[in-house]
Amino acid sequence: MNRSIVYLVGAGPGDPGLITIKGMACIKKADVIIYDHLVNTSLLKEAKNEADIIYVGKQGNKHTMEQEDINRLIVNKAKEDKIVTRLKGGDPFVFGRGGEEAVFLKENNIPFEIVPGITAAIATPAYAGIPVTHRSCTSTFGLITGHEDPTKDQSEIDWGKISTGIGTLTFYMGVKNLPNIVEQLIKHGRSKDTPVAVIRCGTTPAQQTVTGILSNIVEKAKKIKPPAITIVGEVVKLRDQLNWYETKPLFGKTIIVTRSRDQASEFSEKLIGLGANVLEFPTISITNPDNFDSLDKGIKRLESTDWIIFTSVNGVDSFFHRLFNLGGDIRDLKGVKICAIGPATAERIKEFHIRVDCQPPKYVAESVVEVFKKIENLRGKRILMPRADIARSYLPEELQKLGADVMEVVAYKTVVASNGDAAILESLKDGVVDIVTFTSSSTVRNFVKIVGEDNLATFKEKVKFASIGPITTKTAEEMDIEVSIKADEYTIPGLTKAIVERVG
Repeated sequence: MNRSIVYLVGAGPGDPGLITIKGMACIKKADVIIYDHLVNTSLLKEAKNEADIIYVGKQGNKHTMEQEDINRLIVNKAKEDKIVTRLKGGDPFVFGRGGEEAVFLKENNIPFEIVPGITAAIATPAYAGIPVTHRSCTSTFGLITGHEDPTKDQSEIDWGKISTGIGTLTFYMGVKNLPNIVEQLIKHGRSKDTPVAVIRCGTTPAQQTVTGILSNIVEKAKKIKPPAITIVGEVVKLRDQLNWYETKPLFGKTIIVTRSRDQASEFSEKLIGLGANVLEFPTISITNPDNFDSLDKGIKRLESTDWIIFTSVNGVDSFFHRLFNLGGDIRDLKGVKICAIGPATAERIKEFHIRVDCQPPKYVAESVVEVFKKIENLRGKRILMPRADIARSYLPEELQKLGADVMEVVAYKTVVASNGDAAILESLKDGVVDIVTFTSSSTVRNFVKIVGEDNLATFKEKVKFASIGPITTKTAEEMDIEVSIKADEYTIPGLTKAIVERVG
């Protein structure tokens, strides 16, 4: 059976969260993804590992590939019995040349489907606090290209009709042509006092909005570069009341998250939700230990174990994964009490339907010791601690001083991430980054290893460093990094709150 099909998918205007459910499904199942310049590349992370990902973007006068060549590429890939997702910014049928590609597919007998996307003419003004229609302003709305096909002998835009016949006018990609657009509108009857907004990189943390009126918008927007949308109409006045996105506490701030790739999303999502531009720069990777001997031994003596102390989510995951692989289940923990450091660790334990018996008020080893001094005589008690290979020795040593039989086992290894993103390093050197976050001592040490001490010296005075807790802060200071943002609560929400309070 022939699998060939092409999905012409609208990726939305920039915010990756604005792609449709069907559009995301097309990305996930594609054998080939052919994408444009305005597509948010974070969407490509959802592609299959073996997918062939091809960039064919056009930017100004720089064309990776001419449209005719793109058409042939799509057809040729489909003829290889592949599922092809053609990913286009915004909506493929709104000034996206999707119609041309669909016609070419039809002419070559290639089956295709159209997956509409949220177009920039609606989403971009919405993120700038401008509704394109409003009962008190207008009930009509028009979409117009800011630059027509250059091979045309004359414009097909009827300026006389649209200038006064439509309430809200939205011009796509018209920054360079803005003087002519303004001239034509005023010439054909639109008041020179009509409100105008020019919005660059709409729906992304790089969004810039300039407002004015027809008579002065060219001067006000002269520093705005493509890509941008121009909105003309009385609805622009509503921005003063409805500007919700650009007023977020971290809007305009660029923040680096150094957690492992698997764990970065939670933190990143919180920061993005507050308006930040997040750059994920994983400095650590979580791997299996060199061998499972000690962990297996600990699991086999669960029947005689009194306490398990989990110090991290990774420890929880590694322990239960190994327990289940050995043929065990949660019944093996009958009679064993559970201690968790931090709410995230406690929540992960609860996901396995295990009750947490002890959760110290402070999320550090010192607090665990103080709690155990109060709740139980540890003399002769057996304690299992599944941890990382480089965990601090303080906790087991102090518990042993209290008389406990502590079995510390390596449940997982924390290693330096294999490669750093050169583009992010350049952003640090160029002063583009506002904050670098550290969520463990490992992220500090590995960050320095990856960027290099010489490079660190060139930018560390330009950025602020944020730490999740005192142990992480101490490690940073030992490496001559000044931490100016410190979480009062040693959790991701606590660190996020500290960042907002310091720079928001």
